[in-house]
Amino acid sequence: MEKMFDKEFVSYVVKSIVDNPNDVLIERTVDEMGVLITLQVNPQDMGYVIGKAGSTAKAIRTLLRIVGARNNARVNLKILEPEGSTRQESSINSLDDQPAEDLSKAVDDLEI
Repeated sequence: MEKMFDKEFVSYVVKSIVDNPNDVLIERTVDEMGVLITLQVNPQDMGYVIGKAGSTAKAIRTLLRIVGARNNARVNLKILEPEGSTRQESSINSLDDQPAEDLSKAVDDLEI
């Protein structure tokens, strides 16, 4: 029987941090590249799973790789984006949005 510690691990971690644990769907597939864990959560819980700047998702992936390594398997996590979701653009203005004269003025105002 094939052990599925990786799937159980993801299930435990994700269900612990979301508001809707009954909506968590996890699928495990194995191919020549290794194990792929596909995660789907309630759209309202995506922020909890992704975390600020992707930090939570990155941490889960790192720990999942360790779980896989202990079981001699290469494990990856894919988080499915909910249908109809739109990613919000960053509220911080990028330098490309500012006119060139504003940028040159800002550079001139710097005290070095």
